[in-house]
Amino acid sequence: MSGYMVDGILDHMWQDFLASRFGKEFVAGGCGGIAGVLSGYPLDTLRVRQQHSKSGSAFSILRNVISAEGPTALYRGIAAPLASVTFQNAMVFQINSILCAVQSLILSPIELVKIRLQLQNIQAYANAKSHQLQSHRGPIDVAKAIMKAEGLRGIYRGLGITVLRDAPSFCFYFSTYEYMREKLHPGCRKSGEESMRTMMLAGGLAGVASWLFVYPLDVVKTRWQAQSVSLKYNGIVDCFQKSVREGGYRVLWRGLGTAVVRAFLVNGAIFPAYEIALRFLQSNETIPAVSAI
Repeated sequence: MSGYMVDGILDHMWQDFLASRFGKEFVAGGCGGIAGVLSGYPLDTLRVRQQHSKSGSAFSILRNVISAEGPTALYRGIAAPLASVTFQNAMVFQINSILCAVQSLILSPIELVKIRLQLQNIQAYANAKSHQLQSHRGPIDVAKAIMKAEGLRGIYRGLGITVLRDAPSFCFYFSTYEYMREKLHPGCRKSGEESMRTMMLAGGLAGVASWLFVYPLDVVKTRWQAQSVSLKYNGIVDCFQKSVREGGYRVLWRGLGTAVVRAFLVNGAIFPAYEIALRFLQSNETIPAVSAI
């Protein structure tokens, strides 16, 4: 089969895909997800480091990271969520929380790899002699190291608590968004003509609401997934009990301020990007084909 024929088949498949409702929502969801990751990733790194640390404000951690590792450290591990964000957000926008367990099967290993990269220098300093905590070049390198040292069970550490976090989170997320967009712009749900300001505010508040109700679970998840071969915690319940014993119940809310600011910025970007991309796709009956590389 010639290259031109293959290109023609691929172009036709792309046209058919974008002509369907599923295709439009999938692409729009990907655009929203990418916008969200890029706008809030440095704050996500600060949140993870706060959750993992025993003390320190966001500003002190930020200062230490920049002085010791440079500003690029705030973006360490970003490739993992960017690689999965199109599928993740396309699924979220189409089926909300109905199949969140399916999403968690994909999201849990990706978040584990991201957390290990975000914390790798901290762990390396604390465990300089451990060959498992060497500096990794990227998410694939980390995933290979985890599979080699811990197996499939290691790569899926935290799956259960990821499901427990995501299921109620999505309920708060979409219900808050729909409620706030109607309050800010009455009648917009039927007309679909809400302003950019409405989408940004409703999206930002939806993100904040989704984090507030599940944040303690996220702290436990971060600490559980941050472990390598030498386990400090024997399970999720043990992780919760030891964390509270060492730092009190306030430890379950460590980094909340950073998480709330990030949630507002990220979700204030996701919904406008999603809505704008979806309207663009719906308003163009003929979509330019993507040229093969």
